[in-house]
This record gives sequence, structure tokens and C-alpha cells, in this order.
Amino acid sequence: MPLGSSSSAIYLQTSALGSSANPGRALPTVTVHPVALFSILDHFLRRTDSQDRVIGTLIGTRNENEVEVRNCFAVLHSETSEQVAVDIEYHHSMFELHHRVNPKEVIVGWYSTGSNLNTYSALIQNFYSQETAPHQAVHLAMETGLQEGTQVGVKAYVSHTKSSSPLGVYPKAENCVFIPIPLELRFREAERSTLDLLTSPHSPLAPLTDLDVLSETLQSVSAMIDRVLAYVRSVLAGEVEGDAAVGRYLLDTLNTSVKGMDSGLNSHLQDTLMVSYLANLVRSQVEVSSRLALVT
Repeated sequence: MPLGSSSSAIYLQTSALGSSANPGRALPTVTVHPVALFSILDHFLRRTDSQDRVIGTLIGTRNENEVEVRNCFAVLHSETSEQVAVDIEYHHSMFELHHRVNPKEVIVGWYSTGSNLNTYSALIQNFYSQETAPHQAVHLAMETGLQEGTQVGVKAYVSHTKSSSPLGVYPKAENCVFIPIPLELRFREAERSTLDLLTSPHSPLAPLTDLDVLSETLQSVSAMIDRVLAYVRSVLAGEVEGDAAVGRYLLDTLNTSVKGMDSGLNSHLQDTLMVSYLANLVRSQVEVSSRLALVT
């Protein structure tokens, strides 16, 4: 692949160098942290009007069987009908700065918005395969859900290059084949509401109000209670065989809920008594002050 440079950018033409990916390796499993998804969406929202998609570098840890994407950063690039330009110096500078803060994290691949995999995707994949060698570069394709009729979705790929001849002819980067690999989101409970918002049919540009979120949450809780009641009634009626493990789980959940309600009520009662005590104390102080003012 011939490279033509302009300032700090390189130009990846659609004919040339071979890929460093090895098709004989086992496919890894990808685990993605929400902070990476939020960064990708923020990058897409800040794009210029001339950009159909944005790309960036994925940062994380890896072994032979698993890749963990913990963070990412944007990379400057442009695409035309003839070529794609990627700012490699910016990419290396950003990774060097990130590496100083998190020395254990390495480049694991790249991301792009949209679900379209084209020749330029293959060329960029070829570049990142050299950055992650001897490991395979992971490509994370995120559908942002900002276009009408689309929802937020994430897919992960690795690649290998097809060669039309077994006689040592170098394969071309544009012949790259993207292979889907398993992907899992790893998030804390506090991050669930944000992920639910991103994956809901509503557009992230017009998020739900607090009342709408509360309404959906109550509907979800109500639906879960209905499923539990239907299961318990079926067991009591002898329609299905009861599961002791499920029964113990429901009992523990109920006890935890009751304890939580008792704790909440006690806390609320203590707060009410404290407010009442302070109100009486202030009223007494005001009355004493007014009487002292009359005496003087």
C-alpha cells in the first residue's frame, strides 16, 4: 500500500501492503466498558458536517483469548472517493500520553461509527493490525442511533486477509475479511440507567424526562412482580414443579426488601423527629428573644 504524506497525515490508497493478521489464530472475546461507548458517542456528536463517520483507537488489556476495551480516544481522519487520510502522529502522541497514566494498557484495535464495512475499513484495519502485532486488531463498529430508524448497537470484528494464490503472493489489504466475534458489555449497576437510555428506542438527542424514566422503571418493576406472582401461583396450583433454589432466592429478596423498607421508614421517622425538634427549638429561641427585647 503506497503511502503519501501531507504534514502529519498519511494517505492509505486502495492498493497495496499485506496485512499482519494471522487467520489461523483463535477468535478472542471482547469485553467493553461503558466509558468507551460514551467516548465514541461524544466523538460522533462533535464531528464536522463533512464527516459521515468518525474513527479512533481502542485502549485496554488483552491476552490470547480475551480483549478488554477500557477506554479510547479519537483519531483525526478524512475520507474522499479516492483515499482515506489518518493522522498517525496524533495517534502515537495520544497513546504515549495515555500510556504514561496507564502503563499496563495497550492498543487493542480501533472503532468507527456506523455499520458500513468498506475498502477503507479494510485499510484502516490493516494499519491497526501492524500497531497491535503480533495480536489481532479488534474493530468495534458502533451504530449511534442518531439516524432515523436506527438504534444504538455495537459489534466487534477481527480480520484476516484472503490470498488468491498459495504460492507466496502477498495478500492485499483491501481483501480483508471481517469476522464477527463475541462481545460483552461490562458495567456497574450505577451505569445501567445510562446504558438503558442509550439502547432505548428514544433518540439520545431527545432523552426522556425524569418522570418518563420513573414511569418506565415502575412499569418494569410491575412486570417483574407479575412474572413472580404467575410463577408462585403456578407452583401452588401444581401446574409446574417448584424449584427450591428459586424459592430461596425469592424469600431472600423479599426479606431484603422488607428490611430495606423498615430501614427507610426508620430513617424517615428519625429525620421527621429531628426536624420537629429543631423547629420547636427555634420557636423557643425566638420567643425568648422577643421577651428579652420587651424587658430591655
